[in-house]
Amino acid sequence: MFNTAMTDSPDKVPLFPRPLSLPLAAIPSRVHGTVVVTVLNRVFASALRDGEMDYLQGRTVRIHIRDMQLTFCITLQQGRLVASRTKNMPDLSITGTLHAFLLLAARCEDTDTLFFQRRLQMEGDTELGLEVKNFLDGLDVDALWLPRHISSMAQKALPLYERTFS
Repeated sequence: MFNTAMTDSPDKVPLFPRPLSLPLAAIPSRVHGTVVVTVLNRVFASALRDGEMDYLQGRTVRIHIRDMQLTFCITLQQGRLVASRTKNMPDLSITGTLHAFLLLAARCEDTDTLFFQRRLQMEGDTELGLEVKNFLDGLDVDALWLPRHISSMAQKALPLYERTFS
């Protein structure tokens, strides 16, 4: 098991404004999870089909975007990602700010940098955490339509986000 503490101070990292996060936090986490897994099932269709994500079978990963007050859990069932209940203790939790997740999506920072600088925090099953990290590192974003466009959008949005919320 491992636990890396977040050390980013609010004056160093742009944070999503709390008043804007309140309406998002009012939406049940199962709704957020359902939207996310719908997108991820399309994005990772070939990886799911090829069994590259089988390590998630029956395991729960909780994603928490701290400054947006969003939390959702995902697991793999019958070859598809599904939203799972947040009441259960997850096998792995990944926590960070929207900024850190944007850096990851835009491929502006690699996973090692984000975790070692403690901009993203992983807590829970070490082996599962390494499998998730290795899967993300091994993604060929250029071969996947949606991640390529998400990466492009994140790269364009990142400077605006940093200027606006710093």
